[in-house]
Amino acid sequence: MEPISGEPIVAFRTRRRGLSPAQLIAVSFAAAIAAGTVMLRLPVAHAPDAGIGWIEALFTATSAVCVTGLIVVDTGRDFSPVGQAIIAVLIQMGGLGILTVGTLLALVTGRRLGFRERMNVQTQLSSLQVGGVVRLVRRIVGVVLGVELAGALLLYPRMAAADGWGPGAWQAVFHSISAFNNAGFSLYPDSLTRYVGDPLVNVVILILIVLGGLGFVVVVNLIARHWQAQRAPLSLHTKIALSATALLIGVATVLLLALEWTNPRTLGALPAPVKVMAALFQAITPRTAGFNTVDYAGMEQATLLVTILLMFIGGNPGSTAGGIKTVTFFVLVGSAWSLSRGRGELQLFDRRVPVQTAVRAGVITLSSFVVVSVGLIVLSMTDAEPGLLRLAFETFSAFGTVGLSMGITADLSPAGKLVIVVLMFIGRLGPLTLGLALVEAPPERRVEYPAEDVVVG
Repeated sequence: MEPISGEPIVAFRTRRRGLSPAQLIAVSFAAAIAAGTVMLRLPVAHAPDAGIGWIEALFTATSAVCVTGLIVVDTGRDFSPVGQAIIAVLIQMGGLGILTVGTLLALVTGRRLGFRERMNVQTQLSSLQVGGVVRLVRRIVGVVLGVELAGALLLYPRMAAADGWGPGAWQAVFHSISAFNNAGFSLYPDSLTRYVGDPLVNVVILILIVLGGLGFVVVVNLIARHWQAQRAPLSLHTKIALSATALLIGVATVLLLALEWTNPRTLGALPAPVKVMAALFQAITPRTAGFNTVDYAGMEQATLLVTILLMFIGGNPGSTAGGIKTVTFFVLVGSAWSLSRGRGELQLFDRRVPVQTAVRAGVITLSSFVVVSVGLIVLSMTDAEPGLLRLAFETFSAFGTVGLSMGITADLSPAGKLVIVVLMFIGRLGPLTLGLALVEAPPERRVEYPAEDVVVG
């Protein structure tokens, strides 16, 4: 069975006592967040008058490790260069995956990985097989560093012109890391709104976001298909991921143009070509990244609802994105369509998608909706003042690890900020992975009960 979301399929458990892959993933992310919180509280990490307490440090560390981008303090102003570097490292670790980073360190030191360790990495990367995991990690790290370096070099001329060659170099590196890992952190107080009309910055950031949101397995499959001597065929997973990504980007761009074309607070005052570029940017970033070139607080309510849906769908499986994932959404909609046409299993690209995969897509979607609903209810109890739409926007952004905000994050109560922290953590791991980490899998039953149909719908 193929993974259809960032939720890994954990079907392996050794008889030795120890952490399961899901538990190890949860513990590794929690440990990284704890370490990041302590480091961001160090005096060297922030400005003397920044007023960064434990909650602010915890929120920022969680947002960085979970590659979300929601902030309660100004990253460029309140954190020192050391603090900003810590955030960049946390973003990189969170984007690659803590276990992937650990595997890389093991390879550098010459240590061989056991089968259980390979299973853990395979689970985190949503890879389809255990064989070749070490080779996959090498390729992933090479692709990540290469793409981020290229992005930084392309961004440097623009950012150096605005901030000077030294600060501009750091701006380019930081934003390249943040964009490829779909983190949405910016050293500018207004995100990237100052570059709304700059084609170079927009194109580079969008390419980084899309590549990071495709998923490591998809990117490696594409490289093997087009740049290796022995061409590898595109997997069904890759075909669905690419199709879903293109479809969502196209539909979202058209909807944003239609809804915001005359809105003076967003696209209304921009020239037509810039409107199209801004709409494309805002169509891509809600599914994963969190950067923005227009103010979301000025958008129409219909646009905000479209954005909330995009944040809930998220990016591709095995990527740095959150949400239920594009392939999950594609399989769920396709299965519903097949069922309405009286067909059995879903057929895509001359392949059958197993019924169990469609059921898993439904479970992921339902469990995610329950988590978001509970989070929204609790947040409306702790912070009712911003209104339901703004709270819903914040909640879906946190769970989808997107990082977009209507400007209320910093004004939330301490309890409200902790709710967002929990949502970011669950959103990065996925509700099913967290459930597998918390609940011991029951023993397999060997008794089959008789089937009986029920009325649904």
